[in-house]
Amino acid sequence: MRVIVVGGSGAIGRQLVPLLVAAGHEVAGTTRRPERVAEIEAAGATAIVADIFDEGFGAALAGFRPDAVINQVTDLPQSAAELALKTEDQIRVRTLGYDAVVAAARAAGAVRYLAQSVAFDLEGDAGRAVLSLERGALEYPGIAIRYGYFYGPGTWYDGPAPEGKWVHIRHAAARTVELLTAEPGIYEVLDPA
Repeated sequence: MRVIVVGGSGAIGRQLVPLLVAAGHEVAGTTRRPERVAEIEAAGATAIVADIFDEGFGAALAGFRPDAVINQVTDLPQSAAELALKTEDQIRVRTLGYDAVVAAARAAGAVRYLAQSVAFDLEGDAGRAVLSLERGALEYPGIAIRYGYFYGPGTWYDGPAPEGKWVHIRHAAARTVELLTAEPGIYEVLDPA
């Protein structure tokens, strides 16, 4: 299967891209940052420098001719302490950004669409943004993956998971590979009990 990971250089993308390659898929990963191209290519994938808010994003996806698009885009800060400063950016990504990815995936002819969602409650506009992205995924028809809080390499928490809804980044990536062929719907991905 030809798979594009939108956000291929992010925390989960860095784990997901090599797993998809190892599973025998032809993979591309998008990044907004040219300095991340080598990392994606080293994982055995094609790197595409594109921003979901740029006019050329749809053409960049279409050029790869994907069967599946996995949307892992976020706009998170480098530390949890800065999260409150990025709330509006997260809302924009989860609404306008995700709408742009859905439109680009449709135009590129992808038959599968998976989108990153969250397994924890968000209030107000942030919560409505999550509902919007899930609605867009289900209408594709596709999959909304409700991940717990990430921990592990490349995340805010590199040690053991605190109490609550958490998922190790490697487990989240492995479960996403499995969900690539799942029936459309909403799936929650947390650490095994």
